[in-house]
Amino acid sequence: MAWFLLSLAGILEIAFALGMKSSEGFTRLIPAVFTVATGLSSVVLLSMSLRTLPVGTGYAVWTGIGAAGTAILGMALMGDSVAPLRIVCILLILAGVMGLKVVA
Repeated sequence: MAWFLLSLAGILEIAFALGMKSSEGFTRLIPAVFTVATGLSSVVLLSMSLRTLPVGTGYAVWTGIGAAGTAILGMALMGDSVAPLRIVCILLILAGVMGLKVVA
């Protein structure tokens, strides 16, 4: 259950980052409310998962999912650079996240 909560927290972290971009510096009400809601929900789910997971593993996986997912969606939806080295770096982040789950 902790890994499910952590995965959901990571997905909400991606939504949080995309919401920040859409809120244009918290100047647009609906995207700003979405950003706050997803950010708080993400942190609450992270804290719930840390009841049983080691803090270092949980936090690293949470930030890894958020960073890699946000970068991927930025490339797919927002025109961010799709440079090959950038893709390699995202794959390294994902490999680290999977490695932490395997050894946890």
